[in-house]
Amino acid sequence: MKNIPKIVLGFFIALMGAVLAVIVFSPECSAFESIIDGADSARGDSQPVDLFGSNGVFTKISGTLLFATGAASVFMLIVGGVRFVISGGNASAVSGAKNTIFYAVVGIVVSITAYGAVNFVLSALLSGGSENI
Repeated sequence: MKNIPKIVLGFFIALMGAVLAVIVFSPECSAFESIIDGADSARGDSQPVDLFGSNGVFTKISGTLLFATGAASVFMLIVGGVRFVISGGNASAVSGAKNTIFYAVVGIVVSITAYGAVNFVLSALLSGGSENI
């Protein structure tokens, strides 16, 4: 490998990538159909078929992530309050507690805003005529 110039090696890798792309994306290749068939056959009875909607995959994932973010922010708000109470007037401890409280409130605001944005996008996708998604 040390004797092969880098440009020749790069050209060979690009050529192999192009050949692979032509093979995979050709109309005769049914790789994607077999992948979809495999995913459909592997889906359990309790798993959602839809990506969107009240039981959709995206709704459940975004709800879980937003809940975790909100819970962590509330926890940090409590930690900041406890740090503020036990600071004893020490200027650096009070400053650290105030920063903890401030960033916890910022986290709560971001969490609520993200929840609204995700619900807006999901409702727009649902009402946009994408029944088959």
